[in-house]
Amino acid sequence: MSPFYSFSYPLELSDDDKQGIQYLYGPPRKAPPVITETNEIETTVPDPCRTNFDAVSMIRGEMFFFKSRYVWRIRDGRLQAGYPALATRHWRGIPDNIDAAYEDKTGNSWFFQGDSYWVFDAERRITGPDSVHRLGLQVSDIQAALMWGEDKAQKTYLFKSGTYWRFSPLENRVDTAHPRSMQDWRGIPMDIDAAFQDRYGFAHFLSGRQYWKFDPVEVKVLEGYPRYIGMDFFGCPASFYR
Repeated sequence: MSPFYSFSYPLELSDDDKQGIQYLYGPPRKAPPVITETNEIETTVPDPCRTNFDAVSMIRGEMFFFKSRYVWRIRDGRLQAGYPALATRHWRGIPDNIDAAYEDKTGNSWFFQGDSYWVFDAERRITGPDSVHRLGLQVSDIQAALMWGEDKAQKTYLFKSGTYWRFSPLENRVDTAHPRSMQDWRGIPMDIDAAFQDRYGFAHFLSGRQYWKFDPVEVKVLEGYPRYIGMDFFGCPASFYR
């Protein structure tokens, strides 16, 4: 190294000096990359005005729409702030892309995906994943689940590919392994994506971007249906559906 330097700007060491310093102290260390933490979820959230939903359920008096990893929460007809959110925010351990969901008489929430199901008491997991075959089903990939009826007359129904089973949560089994025909639900499409009962006792069946409202007295679809899910539940403009 030189015994002295003549100062000039910008200050710079010669290559010989740099090699001498690195010989004594080692090569320069690279700074670790800066990682910015964020609470934001992915930007590829499905648009509720343009998508079909994987599952819908009334849970503790509120409506939850499920699609992919996300859930929308509607209370008193209004989408709540902070939604959509990851479904695991409420139910840690449920998989992405659930097939069906419903709330039983005790207030427990059931979730189905593939050949498995999970049961939650509020946000606490009670059981799961367990095989749907333990419920007496000989199929997997349940498309919709619905608890329908009044008080003691309430029954649970599981739907798949134009057929359905009546299920007893008390006995934890379907009535029979042999399914019944979807034609029993007059006016409802053979293939549905989701189903739920509203606070007034009407059953709703979703298929694609539309839904059908089912009259519990006349036991058939109400006139004027199907309607668009996005318009009635998310306030989407009619222009989206022309």
